[in-house]
Amino acid sequence: MSASTSTETVKTDVLIIGAGAAGLRASIELAEHGVDCLVLGKRAHGDAHTIWAAGGINASLGSLDPEDRWEIHAADTLNEGHFVNDATAVELLCQQAPERIRELDAWGMDFNRTDDGKINQRYFGAQSFRRTCFVGDRTGKALMETLVQKAMDLNVPYRQNLYITDLVVEDGRAVGAVGFDMDAGTPVAFDADAVIIAAGGHTSLFRRSSSRPDENTGDAQALAFRAGVPLRDMEFVQFHPTGKVRPEDEAGHLVTEAVRGEGGRLYNAEGERFMERYSPNQMELDARDVVARAIEQEVREGRGTEDDGVLLDISHRDDAYIHERLPRMVEEFAEHGVDITKEPMEVAPTAHYAMGGIEVSFETGQTEVDGLYAVGECTAGVHGANRLGGNSLVETIVFGQVTGQHIAETLHTRPSTPLPEARVREHIAVQDALAASSGPHTPEALMTRIRTLMWEHAGILRNEDSLLTGLQQLQQVQADAKDMDVQADRTTLRYENAQNVRCMLTTAETILRGALERTESRGAHARTDYPEKDPAWQQNIRCIPTGDGRMQVDIQPADTPSASVQRAIDEEHELDYHHLE
Repeated sequence: MSASTSTETVKTDVLIIGAGAAGLRASIELAEHGVDCLVLGKRAHGDAHTIWAAGGINASLGSLDPEDRWEIHAADTLNEGHFVNDATAVELLCQQAPERIRELDAWGMDFNRTDDGKINQRYFGAQSFRRTCFVGDRTGKALMETLVQKAMDLNVPYRQNLYITDLVVEDGRAVGAVGFDMDAGTPVAFDADAVIIAAGGHTSLFRRSSSRPDENTGDAQALAFRAGVPLRDMEFVQFHPTGKVRPEDEAGHLVTEAVRGEGGRLYNAEGERFMERYSPNQMELDARDVVARAIEQEVREGRGTEDDGVLLDISHRDDAYIHERLPRMVEEFAEHGVDITKEPMEVAPTAHYAMGGIEVSFETGQTEVDGLYAVGECTAGVHGANRLGGNSLVETIVFGQVTGQHIAETLHTRPSTPLPEARVREHIAVQDALAASSGPHTPEALMTRIRTLMWEHAGILRNEDSLLTGLQQLQQVQADAKDMDVQADRTTLRYENAQNVRCMLTTAETILRGALERTESRGAHARTDYPEKDPAWQQNIRCIPTGDGRMQVDIQPADTPSASVQRAIDEEHELDYHHLE
């Protein structure tokens, strides 16, 4: 492969890496303040991973349960996060969620309505009241359509099929980024006064995942880490209880929590409604980590299906109700010969959401690197040790707005630093070297090895021996990745996968090291050798880049909630599951 001979350079005030809900909401806020910005996406515009979020979006509107209030939403979020959340982030989220939902409603998002015209709300796991707003079971898609249309109305510019490989940092300040146009196959440099990372999570590091195979490969986290930003609480990866088992090419794809929120019941292969053993009060609507571990235990003890799954049944509900509330699930399973109004769905846990990620100050979205911001699933702090279902979508719009507003109000105070050509040439040289590399290891084979070792050694249940084995195997993959067989130009999937491997290796190591450090079980992090939650571990684990490609681990105490939220916690609100019976 020949070296790149020309580089396109693009100038913008604010560069937004990621075209999902978080990036779009930030762009809308910037555009409404008259700030020039540019949104970049790896895929066609509007085809972000947000569209896969199905069940709903949380806000304490009180449409059905008027006693709900934002402090109880915060209490539920902290309880679900096992009190290692960023308390400031949680309170901002829950206070501002109702305003952001009403804003979406005003922008035309077609929420389901109650008989008296209010935005309807459904039960979701581990929530004390019905506060999950929804558009059938396609809420994420409806959200994206609404945000894309609003951005179009404001003439927000975007570039699609654009992969960012490195941030450009000069004198401790983010001044742009370098990537490549996946259609043209040419390198592109972006000169910006501020950069927002909004590029999603990293659940595609696991063999079974609710992500598309080429999405959520840890790009955002690796970009920030290489730029000098700590990653926090990376050991907390949520395994959703209900992913598809069949067909094979859809294994792990999400069966929305809305199925259980509307009364779906879980049975093992022996016909037992097994959640009675694990959570007799909250049953199928207990926290996601609880339900996922229960399914895993049933399978390990020999009560799973032939495909190591269990059965999720909604057929006791009225057919018309199922079609109204779960139209996408009806359609998807029908395509494979399963009528969910008459028979159960086969499901198993799947890697679904990353609670850990880039460390930010949530009041501004700012990272430790000046001029570099992050928002959405790529950040850490809102969800603690386990995410409350329905909080992911509202996080994107709340903190997209907060970050966009802060940048708009402060951008004029920041010096404009020219994009350093020497630094750009260094990053493009790395691209060229990767495109030309030849060796015995294909990117696809390396990705498979990473996903397998992460599933087997850092999955739902973990222990020290397994995590150490996983880390040793990852180190071998890191060594083999230096002899990758690419020999392809930038328009090919082979080259894209080679870049994905770069990101996956960095992000996977932070997960393994964080999981080894945390010698307890808390939320989504379950250690069989330390099965109890340890009060001394109400702390956050930070993986800090040392500047030489390595990392060191640091620990700091988790912060505490405000007095009003603590009162809500002390009130001990809890869902009465039997309302659904």
